[in-house]
Amino acid sequence: MNQMHKPDLIHAELSDKVLKLTLGAGVAHALSLAVIEELHAHIRSAATDPEVNVIVIHGPGKIFCAGHDLKEIAAHRADADDGLAYLTDLFEKCGAMMQDITNSPKPTIALVEGIATAGGLQLVAACDLAYASEAATFCLPGVNNGGFCTTPAVAVSRNMSRKHIMELALSGTPFDAQWALSTGVINRILPADQVIDFTMDYARKLATRHNKAIADGKRALYTHLELPLDQAYDLATKVMIGHFMDPFRIQAEKSR
Repeated sequence: MNQMHKPDLIHAELSDKVLKLTLGAGVAHALSLAVIEELHAHIRSAATDPEVNVIVIHGPGKIFCAGHDLKEIAAHRADADDGLAYLTDLFEKCGAMMQDITNSPKPTIALVEGIATAGGLQLVAACDLAYASEAATFCLPGVNNGGFCTTPAVAVSRNMSRKHIMELALSGTPFDAQWALSTGVINRILPADQVIDFTMDYARKLATRHNKAIADGKRALYTHLELPLDQAYDLATKVMIGHFMDPFRIQAEKSR
């Protein structure tokens, strides 16, 4: 029997080649297994959709995303294995989704109005860009519940220094938008009444750029960050030549 589609989990809106994915599933926008599966499906589909050049992920209101659904996790404690199979499925699927966000050929932007905590902060960190309101806060609260935000820290640690990630993970307390900006988690802070318009205007402008060049450049940038300097230049040189030899660019320059 097929599962019924739940349109309230993720609201997808495509306009001007910008796919806006708005998190639903209650005010906390928790990452239940169903939410992860639906959001991941949109990310995968957008990666190969020629009508999508940019993705925006938005958790509207006071909570961008509260992380994993702790009520759902608690319910699976009644399983015969105390929830092991469910937790394995949950965290493996979440990790795969986060990787596909970062590895997507389409630039992905987090639009953050409120708190991004645990897996919600992981979602922000997995995106290529993040714009936040003055009221936004950021937190890895795992230590407060006898645990540690180990999987969220994978994405977040790739946005900041070792000592910053350790302070965030060990304190379990929220940090403000200015701190997030100073550590590299977000790109810019906007007034609360401007953050949505700014982010969507930026996304629409970015969507007018040559999508193949951006996809190639994004992939090369993330790859060469992990390479020794000489190998990074070898890779970047090949990609750069490819940019200039792209038939789209050659034709555009010849027609001027």
